[in-house]
Amino acid sequence: MRRRLMLALVALPCATARASVVERPLIAAAASLQPALEEAAVLITAQTGIAPRFAYGASGNLARQIAQGAPFEMLLAADEISIQKLAEAGQARDAGHVFALGRLALFAPRGSALDPAAGLEALHPLLAAGRVQRFAIANPETAPYGRAAEQALRSLELWEALRPRLVFGENIAQAAQFAMTEGASGGLVALSLMETPALKARGSFSLVPASLHDPLRHRLALTRRASDTAARLQAWFLSPQAAAVFARHGLQAP
Repeated sequence: MRRRLMLALVALPCATARASVVERPLIAAAASLQPALEEAAVLITAQTGIAPRFAYGASGNLARQIAQGAPFEMLLAADEISIQKLAEAGQARDAGHVFALGRLALFAPRGSALDPAAGLEALHPLLAAGRVQRFAIANPETAPYGRAAEQALRSLELWEALRPRLVFGENIAQAAQFAMTEGASGGLVALSLMETPALKARGSFSLVPASLHDPLRHRLALTRRASDTAARLQAWFLSPQAAAVFARHGLQAP
């Protein structure tokens, strides 16, 4: 009896150590998702014991990094084509799942001649009067919100007149920073970023009609190096609880 008790006491610290191990998969995520994922991460850790690490950037750039061997276990993209390319190249387990729908917003800093409430069309008279100095969007070649911004501007025949004044962010978060800088008239950014303290304090925004651009369908997929832990994380991101978190940040359920 004494021997069994001693063996149990010796084994107890090891069992406790195993229970305290926190799994930390590395996840690539579109920059537009950062506010939502910061909230989600707290819930994920409390409910699953998983403490995901997120690396943010433009969806196209993140997909390229994964194709080149970056050790990400999942990609949460702001589009579908980035996931599609990974799947076609054998870099993703499957075609993934749509988990949210994004919206584009027109932002203007306080003091700008542009009133977001007047919509994108208000840029026409401002451009004619020479009152637009710089206007920020994300890079259309790599960022889904940048592609949507270009489509919206072309839909209203603003692209060519505005192009010499465009400032391109590497991703949508950087485009939002550029839209806030001194001398900028504003920019087209993700609705999911509009509740961040910096943007709320510096200006106002309005929604861009979804009819002006292709849908911003956000798709996620596990990469070929994904662990069982990442698969559990994917299930959480597809849950109603995750949808509620995304909804609080302007990302609609698919």
